[in-house]
Amino acid sequence: MKRFMAIVLCLVLAFSLAACGGTETTTEDATDTTEAAEKIKVAVVQQMDNGAFTDMREGFIARLREAGYTEDVCEVLEYNAQGDSTVLNTIISDVEAQHVDLIATIATPATLAAVGAELDIPTVFIAVSDPIGTGVIDDWDSITHNATGTSNPIPVDQIFELAATLTPEVETYGFVYSPSQANAVSTVESAKEYLDSVGIPYEEVTVTNSSEVQTAISTLGTKCDAFFIPNDSIIQDAMSVVTEYARENKIPVYGSSAVMPSSGALAAVAISDTEIGAQSADLAIRILNGEDITTVSSIAVEATETTINTTTAEALGIEIPEDIAATAIFVEDEN
Repeated sequence: MKRFMAIVLCLVLAFSLAACGGTETTTEDATDTTEAAEKIKVAVVQQMDNGAFTDMREGFIARLREAGYTEDVCEVLEYNAQGDSTVLNTIISDVEAQHVDLIATIATPATLAAVGAELDIPTVFIAVSDPIGTGVIDDWDSITHNATGTSNPIPVDQIFELAATLTPEVETYGFVYSPSQANAVSTVESAKEYLDSVGIPYEEVTVTNSSEVQTAISTLGTKCDAFFIPNDSIIQDAMSVVTEYARENKIPVYGSSAVMPSSGALAAVAISDTEIGAQSADLAIRILNGEDITTVSSIAVEATETTINTTTAEALGIEIPEDIAATAIFVEDEN
């Protein structure tokens, strides 16, 4: 009996030690799993690369990091459709599969793809020029599509008033844009309304992709003596083609994005792309901190900067008046 009891006691001790060892390993694994599960995921989605989108993305991520959403606690997944709008739907599906906590969409095409998918994931859009007109939101205070964000309304009146001062001899403006870009269409319509109100004629040529810009701008250049470029990612992708032609033919180019003068446009009146990215991140941070998205209203960020390309101004023989020069930001060509 004593021998039997000793055997039983040994077996009990052996099982106890094994159980303790297994529990320790499992606890470590569980801790690792829990930490991985608790790491916040934010997806940033854009249709293509250009200077404006880069500044928006970097401004958004930098503000997240400043607010404490560092790499240790927040993983930022970056998606780029490389100019192919059909890829955006695939990207949004992948984002959903990644179980991200929040989606940040840059500009209108990416935002429409996210909103159209009707996800349960909150979406913060960055720089959608006309969020109500494009159906992203119903009104500034109503969150009906699980989306909120920032709008960068293009100040066409300020742009054309600047143009009237810098190049008062302009008689006809030319627009080149893509009809598939809802934000560009909206901006061009606003430009037409303004020019109609002051009695200045205009011409327009549309394109479907960036490869058509060279022909379009050459055609337009025979009909007008100044270009206005809306916030169109397709045109912006070929901005160097526009500005090279314009400079050679002494045609001023006025842009709707703060980065366009860096690509050779004469001037632009716009919000800083880095700043609008940062202000969008402020909305995202409120949601990540636990605030219900329905209480985070969208905001319109007013244009604050006049940017002028000094190289282009010199090439066109334009002298910048002192009152404009006092507050303008001066840039040179990026390349």
